[in-house]
Amino acid sequence: MNRAGLDRRQLLRWCGSGIAAAPFASLLIGCGSHPPKTATNPGGTPYEGTDEQLLDEIQKGSFEFFWNETNPSTGQVKDRAYLNGNDTRTMSSIAATGFALSALCIGDARGYAKSADIATRVRNTLRFLWNTLPNVHGFYYHFVDMNTGARWDKNVELSSIDTSLLLCGVLTARAYFPDAEIQDLATKIYSRVDWPWMLNGGKTFSMGWQPDSGFLGARWEHYCELMMIYLLGIGSTTNPVSPESWNAWTRPTVSFQGLTYISGHDPIFTHQYSQAWYDFRGKRDAYANYFENSVTATKAHKLFCLSLNSKFSDYTNDLWGISASDYARGYTAWGGPPPQGPIDGSIVPCATGGSLAFVFDDCIRVLRNIRGVYGPKAWGKYSFVDAFNPLTGWYDTDVLGIDLGITMLMAENHRTGLIWDTFMKNPEAQAAMKKVGFQAQQ
Repeated sequence: MNRAGLDRRQLLRWCGSGIAAAPFASLLIGCGSHPPKTATNPGGTPYEGTDEQLLDEIQKGSFEFFWNETNPSTGQVKDRAYLNGNDTRTMSSIAATGFALSALCIGDARGYAKSADIATRVRNTLRFLWNTLPNVHGFYYHFVDMNTGARWDKNVELSSIDTSLLLCGVLTARAYFPDAEIQDLATKIYSRVDWPWMLNGGKTFSMGWQPDSGFLGARWEHYCELMMIYLLGIGSTTNPVSPESWNAWTRPTVSFQGLTYISGHDPIFTHQYSQAWYDFRGKRDAYANYFENSVTATKAHKLFCLSLNSKFSDYTNDLWGISASDYARGYTAWGGPPPQGPIDGSIVPCATGGSLAFVFDDCIRVLRNIRGVYGPKAWGKYSFVDAFNPLTGWYDTDVLGIDLGITMLMAENHRTGLIWDTFMKNPEAQAAMKKVGFQAQQ
């Protein structure tokens, strides 16, 4: 399925308020099929390297995707590509471009390419974003042609969340590179965004806008990956929104096997994305310590997967994790608790990869298992495939930029804290967190 036609947020909207209530979602598990009892080993053996060696392999592979599957003149990154490259598709995701800008900082710090070449790529990207890529009130279209920047098709929306993911990458690059042009362009790109416009007269942000029909009806109104949108808007020095908007979205709770945490009944990626850049460690606002909340959410997600072992025998301590991703029938948003989407025993590496900074030991155990036992088919030039199902023998042929990106960034945050430390040097990020009441937790 072409993600331009149905992306993860559209799937969540289709299912209602944060994917459907549990009774309906539970009907989707397995799509009525009868999965095999045992997982098929494609011929791999246990991974023998150290955890640090594996993290470096993951990050190098991910960097290769962001380096190779990009138009070097425009800096726009493919939404997806084949696991081992040689892909001719040209649809770019602005969110993937945001992850790429952050990945370039990691690549420079780790010497994955020449520093001069990396800085040139960043400058070209920011020049294109400022001068050429179509925008409305500073917001960008979700999917564009990587070569021209043209809106991919008439169904593609101007996206508030994907623009925010892009801006997080832009601001990371501004803080990392001691280059006057990079810093100037990044500041201009961020300053151009008209955040109050995206409120569309309400207290919460709209999910987007289309030229023919105007603002989307769906809003960012319950806890998910939305924290970055509000903090970016509140932190703006040119077109800010009121700090009161931080209090406008709800914080529902989920309880599972003795764990209670804030969650919007959405997939696990919603607990990862904002925290790839904003450093919530050791801090809390009037509502929560969001870092610890994501730790609890990750633990609950593992327990949820293990609770399905009688139906999907591959879900064990060594192999668990699902998030919005490809699957055998296309693209879907799935997770839990409560059950969301057509769960069929598939494994999504970025579910644990994006949570490395939260529950490292449990997550790296899974990634080591995938790299070793399932590596012959689940691993390639760009690291892990987007998803696979060891019960049916289905392995995706693609990787997705946003899924490689969240894994790469969270691996680095676990290793050195580089993205957290770099992004939080931005005074706008510091000011926004102060304005909404974050304080060091005693």
